Amino acid sequence: MRIAQIAPLTEAVPPKLYGGTERVVHWLTEELVALGHEVTLYASGDSQTSAKLEAPWPRALRLDSSIRDPNALHIMMLEHVRQRAHEFDMLHFHLDYYPFSLFARQATPFVTTLHGRLDLPEHQPLFATFPTLPVISISNAQRRPVPHAGWVRTIHHGLPEKLLTPKSVKPGYLAFLGRIAPEKGVDRAIRIAREVGIPLKMAAKVDRADREYYEEKIKHLIDGKHIEYIGEIADHEKSEFLSGAIGLMVTIDWPEPFGLVMIEAMACGAPVIAFNRGSVPEIIEEGVTGFICEDEQGAIGAAYRLGELSRSRIRARFEERFTARRMAQDYLAAYRSLMNQEHPHLRLVADGRSALMPAE
Repeated sequence: MRIAQIAPLTEAVPPKLYGGTERVVHWLTEELVALGHEVTLYASGDSQTSAKLEAPWPRALRLDSSIRDPNALHIMMLEHVRQRAHEFDMLHFHLDYYPFSLFARQATPFVTTLHGRLDLPEHQPLFATFPTLPVISISNAQRRPVPHAGWVRTIHHGLPEKLLTPKSVKPGYLAFLGRIAPEKGVDRAIRIAREVGIPLKMAAKVDRADREYYEEKIKHLIDGKHIEYIGEIADHEKSEFLSGAIGLMVTIDWPEPFGLVMIEAMACGAPVIAFNRGSVPEIIEEGVTGFICEDEQGAIGAAYRLGELSRSRIRARFEERFTARRMAQDYLAAYRSLMNQEHPHLRLVADGRSALMPAE
């Protein structure tokens, strides 16, 4: 199959450090190539891939201080893809709604994986305007705000099976991994760790937009002993970090569509304590791979029970449910299903005021 993967230009594929969407695109692309497909990756020129790389811009936009309007370069990339669309059997976009209007007017089958939150008020009229365009959700929870969108299927993310593995270290702390931001509930994780008397290590980045929150709400809580901030870590450091954790704290306060950190912990055999938000009940199996909690008191009780869970069983459930190979096979099934349809994205919208006409 000839497949085009179209990634954001914001980060390289894979990203150097933080960047969830670009990491998933990388893992999917590599698995599709390994399965024998002819894959072209549209991404920044500093990307690394086994596929054929088409680079509309030489470097990740986040690292290019000369760029003030990244939207202009994404629109340029979309036009480049459109001009070559006939060369592919399937176009797979990872650019949210950017391709909707342009690619609804051409005949090559395409699909968009939606990687972000969909609960903002402007999303309702957007998906009402494009109800037949095929989209893939990364969790069933992600769909709830826009049930009328053109959902094809839900495909959970997956990691390469050998990327993160359990290490022979004695677990000795609770872990927080990701971003320090209000919606991630870092203050909650700190309070829970203090209450149960277990040290907390935070491997996280602080975005510019969250710097004030960090300085005012979190920094003074870090004592370097019981509460330790070790900064952002790369993939090659995560196995040691998560294997050394008694459990991973996912104290989120927003409807997170997926949450890669949960399956990263599972890959290392570490159980997860997660608040019941967004995709959490789809990812965590209560009493098997972790505990799902409604509030801080529930999380405190769960922390005392982490030792009851089998770390080898957690790793086994990761291998059964969340590998990149499984993810790639799910996407291939979705591609074939769409290719067997007669271009459903070219059907007229029932409401003629927003009809999307097929190309001449």
